[in-house]
This record gives sequence, structure tokens and C-alpha cells, in this order.
Amino acid sequence: MELLIIIVVTALVSIGLGILASTTFLRKALERKSLHILKDAKSEAEVVKKEKILQAKEKFLQLKSDHEKYVSGKNAEIANSENRIKQKESTINQKLEEFNRKQKELSTFKDQLDQQIEISKRKQADLDKLYKQQLEQLESMSEMSVEEAKSQLIETLKDEAKSEAQSYIKDIMEEAKLSANKEARKIVVQSIQRTATEVAIENSVSVFPIENDEIKGRVIGREGRNIRALEAATGIEIIVDDTPEAIILSGFDPVRREIARLSLHKLVSDGRIHPARIEEVVAKTKKQIDQEIIEIGKRTTIDLGIHNMHHELVRMVGKMKYRSSYGQNLLQHSKEVANLAATMAAELGLNTKLAKRAALLHDIGKVPDNEPDLPHAVLGMKLAEKYKEKPEVCNAIGSHHEEVEMDNLISPIIQVCDAISGARPGARREVVEAYIKRLNDLEELALSYPGVVKTYAIQAGRELRVIVGSDKITDKEAEQISYDLSKKIQTEMTYPGQIKITVIRETRAVAFAK
Repeated sequence: MELLIIIVVTALVSIGLGILASTTFLRKALERKSLHILKDAKSEAEVVKKEKILQAKEKFLQLKSDHEKYVSGKNAEIANSENRIKQKESTINQKLEEFNRKQKELSTFKDQLDQQIEISKRKQADLDKLYKQQLEQLESMSEMSVEEAKSQLIETLKDEAKSEAQSYIKDIMEEAKLSANKEARKIVVQSIQRTATEVAIENSVSVFPIENDEIKGRVIGREGRNIRALEAATGIEIIVDDTPEAIILSGFDPVRREIARLSLHKLVSDGRIHPARIEEVVAKTKKQIDQEIIEIGKRTTIDLGIHNMHHELVRMVGKMKYRSSYGQNLLQHSKEVANLAATMAAELGLNTKLAKRAALLHDIGKVPDNEPDLPHAVLGMKLAEKYKEKPEVCNAIGSHHEEVEMDNLISPIIQVCDAISGARPGARREVVEAYIKRLNDLEELALSYPGVVKTYAIQAGRELRVIVGSDKITDKEAEQISYDLSKKIQTEMTYPGQIKITVIRETRAVAFAK
């Protein structure tokens, strides 16, 4: 047992010694390794330190270089700014010196100018005094004041200028007549001779003939119900009076009057006259008239050789048959103007088709029932523009009464042909009262001029003869009166065609033989 213990103890001691030895060995090995590692670490640290120091130096040098460049750039900018400032200062100083110099010169000039003004004032005072003395001497010598002399001089110059102006106007007009009358007369006469149309006179009353007066009672109906239904359906006044074998249809719309006439003819022929039948017949007649209007428009455009016209314009052309102007049928008038315009355009070498088209449509503004507050020429121009007519046609329509300025050669032709068609004898008629009033106004207008003794409107108002006193009016003043009177009539009166103004001044010497 003791031996075992000894052995164990010995073994433990051996193990302990072995562990101690190994521990010592390990500790020394670790120490050597640590020293080696520490040495390597120091060596590497030195290397890293050197590299970092080198990098820091390079970075510092780079930053230093950049900073030096930035500083040099700023210094250059500062130097440039300083140079510019110095230049500006130098310029300002020069300008200031120049300003001071000019101010001194201006001050000197002002002093001189003040002296000159004082001298001028003294001289002006002397001149005024001398002028006043001369005026007093002239007034005393001429026995006339300055104002009277001025007035006399102005009147003399005015009379001379007026006389020269009248003579100049007369020479120009004579020259224009000599150069233009021959050719114009030839063209107009040829156009009139080559165009012949019938004269149609219409009014606002249509007479419906009947076979006997018994039909009047049937038209009136029980308690007047038939005639009231007919008037309500057509818008036309039916006058059943003592006129033998006739019923009067009165209305200002020719289309409605024609519808009433045809409807009454159908009702009387059929024999069935009662309100329901009247409304039925009137409705059918309206459709018939509308179709007839379109056919008339188409036939008119075909007869005149006009194509590609908008269907609404064709309908308005057909409706012209039932319109009149001063008693002249509007469709016949437009066709006559179209033929005249075509003849005149051919003589002048212009587009005859365009002239015909414009002439046919020139009074289209008289056709619409819902007429706005516009002259018929302007309204017709707007309708033509609406339906895509050519600008020349639109201008000719709008300018034939000079509401619009003419911009092509077709326009004056339409105006002239319209005047030719309306002004020829028998073409148009007026209400008697309006006609008499127009003649009286014409004579009164001429009598308003000083020196006029008598006035006579002759040739149905197409010529005005003015007799002036020979002791009050000179020949030059007579010419001036005729010119002024023509302008005043144009601006203040409405009349068809043109009016010729003749001023007569005559001197009579009377003696008696005893």
C-alpha cells in the first residue's frame, strides 16, 4: 500500500514536473513567438506609418497646390477688378472734369445769352414802337384801320381763290367729259339697244274676277266664318264690296297675295267652301307656290347661263318674281340688269359670267321676309358671303348703292346697269303723294339758295331748272350753285336714277318804241 502510494505520488510528481516543464517550455515558446509577432507588428507599423506619412505629405502637397491655384485665381480676379475700378475712376474723373468744364462754358454762355436777350428786348421794344408809329401813319393816310384792311385783303383773296377754283373745276370737268363721254356713251347705248325687256307694273292689290255676285255670299260664309278663315290662313285682307263681279285681295306681300288668289280660284271652282276646306287648299297652294318659286329660280339661272349657285340663293331668285321695287318687278329688273351687265362687261373685256351672276343677285337683299335693320345692298352682300359667293360678286352687291367701297371693275358696272334699268322712262312708278312731295322738296331745296328767283322740276323730276337773278349772281357763282346743289341733293334726298341741275342766268334788255 505504501509502495502504491509512493508510486502514485511519484507519478503525480512526475506528471507535475512534466506539466511544469511543458508549461515553462510553452511559456518560453509563447514568449518567443510573442516577441517575434511584436517585432513583426512593429516592423509593419513602421512601414504603415511611413506609408501614411508619405500619403499625408502627398495630400498636403496636393491641397497646398490647389490652394495656391485658388489663391492665385482670386488674386488675378482681384487685380482685374482693381484695374477695372481704376479705369472707371479714371473715366469718371475725366467726365467730371469735362462736366465741370462744360458747366463753366454753359455759365459763360448763359451770361452772354442773358445779355443778348436784354439787347433783343430793347430792340423789340424799339421795333414795336416804330411799327406802331408806322401803323398810325398808314391808318391816318389810308383812313382805314388794321382790322378793316385785313378783312378787305381776306375777302379779296377769298374771291380770287374761289374764282380760280371754279375755273379749275370747270376745266377738269370739261377735260374729263371730252375724254370719257364718247366711249361711255357708246357702251351705254349699245347695252340699252341690245337689251329689251317688258315693263311690269305691280301694286299691292289683286282683283279676283267672279262670274256672278252669288259667289260673294259663299265666300263670306255664315256670319263671315269663311272669309275670316281665308284671311287667317293667308294673311291677306279679302274685300268683298259693291264692286261688280270682283273680289279685292289686298296685301303688301305678293307671295301671300298670290297664294290667296290661287286658293280662292280653287275653292270657287270646286264649290266646297268651308273653314276646313279653306285651310287644306291654302296649305296645298303654299307648297305649290314654294315649288314654283324654286322652279322659277332654276329656270332663271339656266336662261342666264349661271351655274353652281346655292339652292337658297336659287329660291330667293325665284321669290323675286313676287317682289317689286317702285312698281318694277324685281325678277325682271334683275334679269335686265344681268343682260345689261353682260353686254357692258363684254365691251370692256371683263368676265361676263361673273357680271351676270353679280347683277342677278344685286337686289337679293330685298327678298327676305325677316329683314333686319340693314340696307338691302349690305344685307344682300352678307347673304352672298354666307352662301360662299366670290368676293367680286359680294362686293358688287354691297356697293351698288355705295354703302360699301368698290374694289373691282365689276362693281361699278352693276351700279351703272342698275341705274339704267331703273331710270329708263316707264320702268318704275311711285305713289302719287310721294312723287309730288319729292318734286316739291326738290324745288324748295333750290329756292333756299340766295339769288334764286324760280325753280322748276321737269321731266318727272329728272331735271331741275334754276333761274337766278342776273343782278345778284355772276356766271361763276351760277356754276358754283349748280355744283353745290347737286352735292346737297345727293346727300339729303332719295330718288331713282339721276337728276340734272341746270342753272339759268340771263340778262334782258327791254325798250319800247313810241
